[in-house]
Amino acid sequence: MCGIVGFVNNKDNKKAIINDMMDRIIHRGPNSSGEYIDRDVALGFRRLSIIDLEGGTQPIYNEDQTKIIIFNGEIYNYQPLRKELIDAGHIFKTHADTEVLLHGYEEWGTELLQKVRGMFAFAIWDNEKKELFGARDHFGIKPYYYAEMNGTLMFGSEIKSFLPHPDFNKELNREALKPYMTFQYSPLNGETFFKGVYRLPEGHYFTYKDGHMDIQQYWDANFEEKGTQSRQEWIDQIDDTVKASIEAHTISDVEVGSFLSSGVDSSYVTSVLKPDHSFSIGFDDKTYNEAIEARKLTEMLDLDNTAAVIDGDMSFKAFPLIQYHLDEPDSNPSCVPLYFLANLAAQSVRVVQSGEGADELFAGYQSYGFHTNSKFIRVIAQGLKKLPKGTRYNLGRKIGKMRNFHGRIHLYESLAPAKEYFIGHARIFEENEAANLLTPEFQQAPTVKEIMAEHYAKTEGIQDEINKMQYVDLHQWMPKDILLKADKLSMASSLEVRVPLLDIEVMKLAQQIPSKYLLNQNNTKDVFRQAANKHLPEEWSNRVKLGFPVPIKAWLKEEHGYHQVKELFEADFAKEFFDQAKIIQLLDDHHEGRSEEQRKIWTIFSFLTWYKVYFVDETIPQAEPIQYVTV
Repeated sequence: MCGIVGFVNNKDNKKAIINDMMDRIIHRGPNSSGEYIDRDVALGFRRLSIIDLEGGTQPIYNEDQTKIIIFNGEIYNYQPLRKELIDAGHIFKTHADTEVLLHGYEEWGTELLQKVRGMFAFAIWDNEKKELFGARDHFGIKPYYYAEMNGTLMFGSEIKSFLPHPDFNKELNREALKPYMTFQYSPLNGETFFKGVYRLPEGHYFTYKDGHMDIQQYWDANFEEKGTQSRQEWIDQIDDTVKASIEAHTISDVEVGSFLSSGVDSSYVTSVLKPDHSFSIGFDDKTYNEAIEARKLTEMLDLDNTAAVIDGDMSFKAFPLIQYHLDEPDSNPSCVPLYFLANLAAQSVRVVQSGEGADELFAGYQSYGFHTNSKFIRVIAQGLKKLPKGTRYNLGRKIGKMRNFHGRIHLYESLAPAKEYFIGHARIFEENEAANLLTPEFQQAPTVKEIMAEHYAKTEGIQDEINKMQYVDLHQWMPKDILLKADKLSMASSLEVRVPLLDIEVMKLAQQIPSKYLLNQNNTKDVFRQAANKHLPEEWSNRVKLGFPVPIKAWLKEEHGYHQVKELFEADFAKEFFDQAKIIQLLDDHHEGRSEEQRKIWTIFSFLTWYKVYFVDETIPQAEPIQYVTV
């Protein structure tokens, strides 16, 4: 796991600039650095040593030094590919997976991307063609940004690495704020919260030559072809595939630990991996403590676990640094415990496996249409799904307009077209609510419908509404929220997170499973849970998904948290974006018990914290030593 930076131009003073850019992401690779500089390009690399500890330093060159690569990620099938390339005549200088990408590109061109299994963001400079080639992994596990400004193409793992470049224009993208308030993360398709800075989409590659950027898609999910296996056969196949993926993701020259929550996904990974170290985090909240619940499982499995609790004071102190590392504002409350969990784990290991991806691949979210505890309602909904599509849609729409009754939402979202209601797993502000709080300068922005239309347009060939929602999540929620925070907040502590449940081989299986085996009257991700049940106590495999339960509701009622947020809401710069009287009233109403608006308040607070870090203070927040209370 590492960090890459680079730029293409024919200007002078490249060495000083590329070193400044590398310094901005030293947290991604504290072990070593490397650079390549010529008249046309500068490439920079920060390394966290995982494979070939002595010989894997980058950049790496091909045999005649005409091609140079920098790479962030891991290729899990690099060993058979390496043998194939050696048999084809390529000469390797290292045992690192990086070199497989370089020689693989020489041998197969862009077809390399059809062969690799892993998480990656890399760039290869061809010194003969004066051409840059780069690619991002299938799911967007690793981040990749680029910007073309003032005659320079700059690219890298994190936006903050662009800040020292003299050709970079730091400007807020005004169109990003309004939709962010609905989605809780930066949702635009392409451009980020920084004007002119773009994400390379997941499953895409690019070539850049003579000032022209050409971006192409090399992979996409395909939910159209379904298998005919029985329920038990799917369960067995899932377990075999998951076990093989966890094994593949252990390739490393350093120890591999695991994150562990009380949910089924990380528990499944941990129970199969059986690491020497697992790590859990919880809050000093009296209602539920994730760390204590996770500890119960490791005691049953006789595994080592390091668990700690954090509190609101620790969380508020760390919050500016959390938003700094994210690059763009994200108000997902789980960002807070994830930051501390990674920091805790990094004190013992360099690599962990985690459970991200199972909910998207195996339909684990309740918002896919599982909104009631009533088995009677669930059975009715499952039966109504068998109606002809037109009849089903019309019935769903009628139910959606009815007065509320027990099971109405479950029935509506089981029957209505997904594109009429589904945008992911967070809807913080309705668009009219956001407009009511924002100043006129921030009213112009793409609508939620426009943002989602690009994804739904690609689901026309998908018959099942659950599969449509999964497809949308694979291109919206997952790369822009779930995976972004997993990468950025683990690398903040120089920790590599691997996600074996979000693997191309697991995906090939998951997309074939009929949704009736995934989300039904029994549960969400039903057959996945039953596969996990082979390794876990039954009470674990059937647990309701909680995510990271974060007590922001209580924090904002306490005096300390209330004043932390109010100070930012009252700041002079906040009135550029918001009607200050209205957002302060929102906070006061929650604090005094007139309403419960914690997610809305947290979304505004997250943006203002991020903006203050990047545009007001313009300094890197300082990390304070963390004193954990272990349990």
